Amino acid sequence: MKTARDLAMLTRMNGLTRWFSLAAIALLMTGCSTVVVQPPPGASSNVRTAPAQHEAGTYTVVKGDTLYSIAFRNGTDFREVARLNNIAPPYTIWPGQVLKLSGHGPAPATEHAPPPVVAKVPLPPAASTPVFETVETKPAAATSLPAHASSVAAAPVAVTHPAAPVNAPPAPPTNPAPVVAAAAPVVAASGGTRTAGGVKWRWPASGQVISRFQSSAAIPGIDIAGKMGDPIVAAADGTVVYSGNGLVGYGELIIIKHNDSFLSAYGHNRKRLVTEGQQVKAGQQIAEMGSSGSSRDELQFQIRKDGNPVDPLDYLPSR
Repeated sequence: MKTARDLAMLTRMNGLTRWFSLAAIALLMTGCSTVVVQPPPGASSNVRTAPAQHEAGTYTVVKGDTLYSIAFRNGTDFREVARLNNIAPPYTIWPGQVLKLSGHGPAPATEHAPPPVVAKVPLPPAASTPVFETVETKPAAATSLPAHASSVAAAPVAVTHPAAPVNAPPAPPTNPAPVVAAAAPVVAASGGTRTAGGVKWRWPASGQVISRFQSSAAIPGIDIAGKMGDPIVAAADGTVVYSGNGLVGYGELIIIKHNDSFLSAYGHNRKRLVTEGQQVKAGQQIAEMGSSGSSRDELQFQIRKDGNPVDPLDYLPSR
């Protein structure tokens, strides 16, 4: 028969056994410890701003841009862009240059840093405390913008051609620059001129207006009907300040500066016949009508005063 002393000893032994069992379980559990993967040191857990070329109020110049096309795209006056960036005439810019704009740039693109990732990974049995390790992540490389032809001076690019056979005539250059012949003045079929804003205007094409001016439109101008290849002429004397296809929605585009206040723009051409810096006269053919950037053959014509779109019908002569 067990005495009270024996019962006390059994109770103590049962307690020790339970304690050792719990300790063994705890040791086994240290083999699968929780690891917290933290963001890189110094990384913000809030909003992270995208690169400078995507910030509101700035624009990074790409090949094919001119100061006038950048101002035109952002709905501001080229003189304001030049003033903000201390650019003097003849307004030379270069690819990669970051320009300040008067708040007309695109809204800043933002991305949120991911929260810390909690994962269970096996650890050596000796580990008895949670392990904290830093995992460095790098953002994906930004996709470069397509390059377009431009009057902006760029670094020369060396081109390697295959070796030519001995005594063979020299191979023609790769992608030779188009030869632009001086276009003879062409008088628009509608004829007539009208002086407004110190500029003598004439119709740039002979077709009918099929879409009238709306200041709130994405492309604020008028559309003039016609057929593929019809002549497009300069609406007034001036200097070509842009000839290219780098503005989305305009196709093959020409911009002419008439004075410090007025520009005119000619979009959706099939072919451009003038180059940047070229002087043109009113009625001189500058392009052939087409449907680049459009679903039909037409001329998209704009007049801008101090960078702001205005109704061309307020300046063109009646017909």
